[in-house]
Amino acid sequence: MKVLIVYYSMYGHIYKMAEAVAEGVRQIPGCEAIIKRVPETLSPEILGMMGAVDAQKSMENIPVVTVDDLTDADAIIFGTPTRFGNMCGQMRQFLDSTGGLWMKGSLIGKVGSVFASSATQHGGQESTILNFHTSLLHHGMVVVGLPYSFAGQMGVTEITGGSPYGATTITGGQGERMPSDNELAGARFQGSHVAGIAKKLT
Repeated sequence: MKVLIVYYSMYGHIYKMAEAVAEGVRQIPGCEAIIKRVPETLSPEILGMMGAVDAQKSMENIPVVTVDDLTDADAIIFGTPTRFGNMCGQMRQFLDSTGGLWMKGSLIGKVGSVFASSATQHGGQESTILNFHTSLLHHGMVVVGLPYSFAGQMGVTEITGGSPYGATTITGGQGERMPSDNELAGARFQGSHVAGIAKKLT
């Protein structure tokens, strides 16, 4: 069974979360995790001005996703940074290219899930996932979040992302904070949870 993890990451935070999600998927016997990134829409010059060139180069070995990849997967887990409480433009542009799949009903019944990042605790990580869910629902996907059986989302002793909507990480205003152990644990739990449900449905 194939679980496709589709992400965009400018500075590497979401990529690290994607790797943890993949680890969780592989914990379920018979499940294969495939990580792919959405196409970049910004020019190298703009990425340079944003200080993202090195991070982008470190992910050059990750294949770029195509629309057909979505139809081949049994479940799809999307990862995106927050942009004003919603998904980033790169992810939005990719999803906007899936109209043909919507016309054919190609994703109906597939499991879909979302993880995200934001600069601050209240920077829109939850609204980003909830807004993303509308696209999955329009495609007829079965939306899966991060259940409270992952107790790490209920802790109050440390700053951490994570909610019942999905795993998240807090990056800091300058991107200085990489995902914590608890946030990575949430991502792994979500990957395992999604894969387990998808396996039951296939």
